[in-house]
Amino acid sequence: FFILQPSLADLLVDLKRSTQIMYPKDIGFILTSLSIGPGQRGLEAGTGSGSMTIALAFAVGAQGHVFTYEQRPEFQKLARRNLERLGLEPQVDFKLGDIAAGFEETNVDALFLDVANPWDYIAQARAALKPGGFFCGLLPTVNQVTQLLSALRREYFAFIEVCELLLRYYKP
Repeated sequence: FFILQPSLADLLVDLKRSTQIMYPKDIGFILTSLSIGPGQRGLEAGTGSGSMTIALAFAVGAQGHVFTYEQRPEFQKLARRNLERLGLEPQVDFKLGDIAAGFEETNVDALFLDVANPWDYIAQARAALKPGGFFCGLLPTVNQVTQLLSALRREYFAFIEVCELLLRYYKP
C-alpha cells in the first residue's frame, strides 16, 4: 500500500458540492492570470461550493486574505465547511448578500466574478480593485462574453483577453 498526500487538484475535485465547481485546469490558469500570490488580497463573488475560494486562500497564504461574496446561505455554509476541512477558513471572510450595492473592500489585488451576469457588476469591480489590479470572469456562452466585453470597455478596463481552455488526458 502507498499512502500519498493528495494534491490541491485532488482535493478540489473531491469537494462536497451543491453547485458546479471550478476545476483545476481553469483554476490554475485563472490564478496565474490574476497574478495572485502570497500576501495579496483577493476578492471573489459567487462562492458556490468554494473550490475557487480554496484555491485563492491557498495562493495568498497565511499573510494574504480572501473576501468572498455569496447570495445563497446554503452555498456559503457548504463552502465554509469545505474551507474548514482544509484549514483555510482563517484566511477568508465570507460575506452573504447581493453585490449590486458594491463591495466593502477596496484596493484589492485581484477580483474573480463567477456570477451569471457579471456585466452588471463591472462598476463595482472597478471600485474594489486597486489601480492595475486584475479582473477575471467565467462565462459559458459567447453571448455572455460579448455583454461582459462591452461592460469592461465602458469601465475602461485595459488588456482584455478572452480564452477557452481545453484539457485532454492521454493514456500513459
